[in-house]
Amino acid sequence: MFISADASSITVAPDWHRPDPKVIHRIARHPVALIGDVTGRIGMMTSVIRPQNNLPRLTGAVLPVLTRDGDNLAIHRALDLAQAGDVLVIDAHAETHRAVFGDILGEICLARGVAGVIIDGATRDVEELEKLGLPVYARAVNPAGPSKAGPGSVGHPVAVGNVVCSAGDAVFADADGVAVLAAATLDEVAERLVAQDAFENALRDRIRRGDHAG
Repeated sequence: MFISADASSITVAPDWHRPDPKVIHRIARHPVALIGDVTGRIGMMTSVIRPQNNLPRLTGAVLPVLTRDGDNLAIHRALDLAQAGDVLVIDAHAETHRAVFGDILGEICLARGVAGVIIDGATRDVEELEKLGLPVYARAVNPAGPSKAGPGSVGHPVAVGNVVCSAGDAVFADADGVAVLAAATLDEVAERLVAQDAFENALRDRIRRGDHAG
C-alpha cells in the first residue's frame, strides 16, 4: 500500500478468475438500458448510484470491496490486488457522511490500470477525478474524508446499489446507470444483445419511413 497502516483487519478472498475481456468488449458496445432489456432488468443498480463526473462510460471486471462506514483502508488494500481493466465496486454501507474515495486513490487507480470506481457511499475531489479521466459512480459527494482503520474485505461478494456483486462478474455503466452480469451469463447476453439491437434498429427504420404495422 502507499500508506503506512496495519491492514491485518482486511480479509482477502482466494484468487478468482476474471471474465474474458473480449466478451466484455462485445457487450460494452451496447447501452446499459439494452443490457437491462435482454436480462429481465436483473442486476441493475438502484438509480441513486450515479456518475459523479462527465466520464460516465465504464466497463470492466468487478473487484468487490467491503468497507466500514467512512473508512477506506480496504480500498487501499484492494488496489494492491487490482489488475488492468478491473472496476472497484465498493460497499460502503450506503453511508454518505464521509467520502471513502478521492483523488489520491484515483491516482493509484490510474497507476494500476483500474477502469473506474462504483461506490455505494460517497466520494469527493470530483473535479480532480474528472481531470484524471477516471469514471466514478457514487451515491453522493461529501468533502469530509475517511479514516483508515478497517475492518473490511476484498474479493468477497458485496451488495452495491441493491445488487450482489462477486469477483469475476462484469460491470457496465453509462449515463443511464449500472448493470452487473455474472460471468457465466456473458456469452449468452452478448448474443441476445446483437439480436435485440437488430430488432430495435429495424423498428427505428420503420418508424422513420412511416411504415406502420398492420
